[in-house]
Amino acid sequence: MNEVVIYTDGACKGNPGPGGWGVVLKSGATEKELYGGELGTTNNRMEMMAVIQALEALKRPCSVTLWLDSQYVLKGITEWLPGWKAKGWRTAAKAPVKNVELWQRLDGLVQGGGHAIDWRWVRGHNGDAGNERADALANMGVEVALGRRKAPL
Repeated sequence: MNEVVIYTDGACKGNPGPGGWGVVLKSGATEKELYGGELGTTNNRMEMMAVIQALEALKRPCSVTLWLDSQYVLKGITEWLPGWKAKGWRTAAKAPVKNVELWQRLDGLVQGGGHAIDWRWVRGHNGDAGNERADALANMGVEVALGRRKAPL
């Protein structure tokens, strides 16, 4: 399996408000950057979209080290998801899971992608080069949402 290092980040100007997501993918000497955005979204949704877009960009099963600064996404995917699924996408308090369509999409990518994913948390805005670049890309995504920048091809 190809080894891939991924950094993801989300950004939102207001919560809710215009938001963006950014991804840095590295495999050997190859590096790819992705970003995009949406109007009227939340920071948590953009953090999730970054991970979704990163995994959707992989064309074959890979050994992935995925760095993210979102405890919401990290705990959701590594701790909370099995309970939500067992309870019919309800929380422990029996409330509907927020962002359920994104969680289901992410779950499908994780379960069906054939990837071996090592989930790693990194403190945001703390000088980690990959995280800082993903953050800059997420902010470019906000600019795309606001029509100030064209989305990458």
